[in-house]
Amino acid sequence: MYNKMTTPNRVITIITLEFNLILLYTGAIQTCTVYIQQPSLLEVDYTCETITIQCDFSVINCPKSDPKVLWFRQNAHHQPAKLCPDQCLDKAGKFTITESLTQNQASLTLNTVTLNDSAIYFCGIAFSESDEPRSKQTGPGTILVVRGTRLLSHEVQNLLIALLSLLSIYIAALSMIFIVIFKQLKLKMPRKTGTDEAPPKKRSARHIFQEIAQELYHKRYVETKQQEKDDIIYENRRAHSNF
Repeated sequence: MYNKMTTPNRVITIITLEFNLILLYTGAIQTCTVYIQQPSLLEVDYTCETITIQCDFSVINCPKSDPKVLWFRQNAHHQPAKLCPDQCLDKAGKFTITESLTQNQASLTLNTVTLNDSAIYFCGIAFSESDEPRSKQTGPGTILVVRGTRLLSHEVQNLLIALLSLLSIYIAALSMIFIVIFKQLKLKMPRKTGTDEAPPKKRSARHIFQEIAQELYHKRYVETKQQEKDDIIYENRRAHSNF
């Protein structure tokens, strides 16, 4: 979704220009520098009712007066839009801004979160009494992603991680047991000695052909001898009959 958005540098430049336009008629008393920190990513699902984006800032050589806190939202294919021009102090509205300027903190709360709230949210801090460029800064932006599917809670994620760890340990233990049992069985198996009968050698085709030829020759020899014996008996009987 966000790969089609304007690059962060360009967005920050546009927001800075808008700050300059908003604070065009303010004067400058002294030089100051503002540093802003925001969470880079917040991810929730559609069941989340509210989400708060934190903005922490620090100042150097800035006026004693309180700075002005501004919030901007960058949607896909849209220019940065300023949120809460009336400071959004009503908690019943879509946005609620909370400021603790003595502790250099501010936050933006989104109520009744929907899928359309997915965007990049920028926190801006500006000192109206200074015209130095660094006295009006925007944060790096917080990417808010609202999922259409339900996300697992941190407790469930930690439970799944623990179960997977135990399963890995269990599988490793079983593998070690199988390896030990296999080695023991291998040691108990009797070893073959030289006195063991060697398996019968495979006869070649030539050897088989010679055996068949010898068998046929023996059979023909027996039939020939039987025929000669029958002829002798026949001749003896014939001679005896003539006599």
